[in-house]
Amino acid sequence: MSAYPQSQILEALDHYLEEFPLPEDLWIFAYGSLLWNPEMHVIESRQGKVDGLQRGFNLLSTVHRGTLECPGLVLSLRDGGHCEGMALHISKTTQEKDFKHLWLREMVTMFYLPYLCKVTTADGDINAITFVADKQHEQYVDFDAAQCASMIDQAHGGRGSNIDYFNNTLKHLKTLNIHDSLFSDISAHLTS
Repeated sequence: MSAYPQSQILEALDHYLEEFPLPEDLWIFAYGSLLWNPEMHVIESRQGKVDGLQRGFNLLSTVHRGTLECPGLVLSLRDGGHCEGMALHISKTTQEKDFKHLWLREMVTMFYLPYLCKVTTADGDINAITFVADKQHEQYVDFDAAQCASMIDQAHGGRGSNIDYFNNTLKHLKTLNIHDSLFSDISAHLTS
């Protein structure tokens, strides 16, 4: 799937904000590339856990980390288990602009569903917006670790290679002392 026209992505943002206006304190839950490349004005970060959602390489990436001819795989959240990551507090002065930029980045093929989740942190619970998989979307896949590794090893898209995405995310999870067996299972099959 190719990227949607920007006008259509922004129209979807307008519809979302009509129904769910941004809170005064905007927090975003980061579980993948937002950990190491948030591209927002983050004024505070708290490590935390979301119950009922888990990481998966379920998004067939045909824009950012792959192409239509050689798709890659990037992370989404799906039902089950739990996910450890970071709650990012976005500056009030830039939150509208930052959320628009985030929306344009994440919703390029309208794969994700924005979702308000509860992040449990050492300093209390935080309500944060995150992006979960739309299992009905044509780009939703659920491959085994060997297939994921083969695709991640080869793909390259507009934001760089899929293996760099994988390695950068894994490195930042390790820095946070977060172990996710998803990464070790796929790493066992990687050749690069």
